Amino acid sequence: MAKFFNALTLELPGIQHGFFERNGGVSDPPFDTLNVSVAVGDRKEAVNRNLDLTASAIGAKPENLCLVKQTHSVDVLDMSTAPDRDNRPEADGMVTATTGLALGILTADCGPVLFADPRNHVIGACHAGWKGAVGGIVGNTIEKMLKLGGERQHIVAALGPCIHVENYEVGDQFKADVTDKFPQTVDHFKTPNGASAPHFDLPQCIMQQLESANIADAFLMPRCTYAAPEKFFSHRYATHQKAKTGRQISVIALL
Repeated sequence: MAKFFNALTLELPGIQHGFFERNGGVSDPPFDTLNVSVAVGDRKEAVNRNLDLTASAIGAKPENLCLVKQTHSVDVLDMSTAPDRDNRPEADGMVTATTGLALGILTADCGPVLFADPRNHVIGACHAGWKGAVGGIVGNTIEKMLKLGGERQHIVAALGPCIHVENYEVGDQFKADVTDKFPQTVDHFKTPNGASAPHFDLPQCIMQQLESANIADAFLMPRCTYAAPEKFFSHRYATHQKAKTGRQISVIALL
């Protein structure tokens, strides 16, 4: 069975969601077992079966699972129907007010953020790696929800499993490049005990944006993908192990 967990913030009437782990699917090693990306080299049949499992696990019809081709952009789409899985539009965020639709975000260290406005029946989801996070994908997703009738005072959000600061070394040049273009990010660079180079605090960066957006509530799930390779796919961990890895999914649905 596909394994997932919920954020208390998003346990709302008419809305279901799940931050899925890597277990409970049908993919063979090294993508065992709930890999949801064909881009990493897994069998298409296994990936599609895993996607169906995740949609069904939260009570959505598999054909209503909306997915996009994620490119580390800050682009957000309004979804009224689910795109064909083999021909996904490019974006890193989605919103919808259409009952029955589910929004799915793929990650393997980046931050999956799920949003819900239960009063106005609007949901959103975005993929926030460092590029999207500093570029404004969080704010763009909220703005798209507002255009669908959402209201800040009724929007709640949760940031799911992603890489945490102690495992996200980026180096001096990365810090210089990012802070030069985005000076407001300087506080998100840390040097944990024993570290010889700067690390980036991705969860802090995302949560600061959520908290400054004047929404009703925002919640961080304290799980690091790098630190728990038995539970989550982690691109950075796999790279350090000279191995391949898959992608997990986070899903929210209007039901």
